[in-house]
Amino acid sequence: MAAGGGGDAVAAAMLDAALYGSDDPSVILTYAWDRLLIDPVPGPRGPADFTDLRHLTPNVFAVPGDAQPIAPAGSTLPRLAAELPNTFALIDPRHGATGIAHQLEELLTHLKPNSIDLLDVGGDILAQGDEPTLKSPLGDALTLAACCQVDAPVRLLIAGPGLDGEIPAGDLRDRLGALVCTLTAEHTAALGTALDWHPSEATAMLAATARGVRGLCEVRDAGLPVPLTDEGPSVYEADLDEALSRNELARAIATTTTLDEAEQHSRDICGFSEIDYERNKAAWLSDHTPAQLDPEAALSRLDQFEADARTRGITHTTFRRITEALGFNGAQRQDLRDLLLTSHPEQYEAPLWRITTSTSPST
Repeated sequence: MAAGGGGDAVAAAMLDAALYGSDDPSVILTYAWDRLLIDPVPGPRGPADFTDLRHLTPNVFAVPGDAQPIAPAGSTLPRLAAELPNTFALIDPRHGATGIAHQLEELLTHLKPNSIDLLDVGGDILAQGDEPTLKSPLGDALTLAACCQVDAPVRLLIAGPGLDGEIPAGDLRDRLGALVCTLTAEHTAALGTALDWHPSEATAMLAATARGVRGLCEVRDAGLPVPLTDEGPSVYEADLDEALSRNELARAIATTTTLDEAEQHSRDICGFSEIDYERNKAAWLSDHTPAQLDPEAALSRLDQFEADARTRGITHTTFRRITEALGFNGAQRQDLRDLLLTSHPEQYEAPLWRITTSTSPST
């Protein structure tokens, strides 16, 4: 189960291969929640937002490779399903934590799995809810609350402590249990080329650290610095009940039956709703015309961005960060990425972009 959707689903596919091998790929239960870089519609998508879904149970749908998001919605799940061997099943949060728990129970009855893992990249699922750096607690809190309601053992796994840029790794150390595994470059091979196009920043950094990349990576529209350390590729187990006891939002939304109700609890407890943030940003984007992707101008702005980043001690960044910092939108991300890889292929430290140590010509 991918705790927050998006990149957690990609990381789950990598961890599945690392822990269980590739002979019998796991079913990954995940949100379709790709944020505004991919999906211009705020919040998570539900079954009605896709064509050609396949019933696994009465209330759980698989997203096959030939499914399509219905415009204007967008989603990375169909492409992931087409490229990876796992089955991706859709979390539908419209009925709150109670509805997700019912979905999970149906899936467990249908699959009779040997193990159930709840995976969060970064570890913000272990937050209390009042941390000033917390940005996206709602999805994790819903899945945590749901998993604590099912009559089956669920193992909570934290991959890459601190890599989501929300709760620093040092603050999480006493909340982590045993080391489960350390991901390696070999494990990232299970993802094929998915990280070449998927926008997840936390999972990109997880894969990069597994491949040996170290430094300081700048992410998100706000330019948060995230350390890439030897602890980056580590996967730990955490106590599920302790996580629920600590996570005030997860406890509050345990009996919710609608997403609106859960979202209001987030406003009350955390002081914000991440879906409100997406609504506000979507409105802002609709009123602003993105810059034209002129190669010469884009590379000039890249030089300035990198010069500024060096003064902040930044060694790497993500293509999402570059896209937004240079004034482009999600639809232009792939074209910008292609331009950068053609112009400066030596700076691609897959799947991150390496900031050069000194200014170099762009053309």
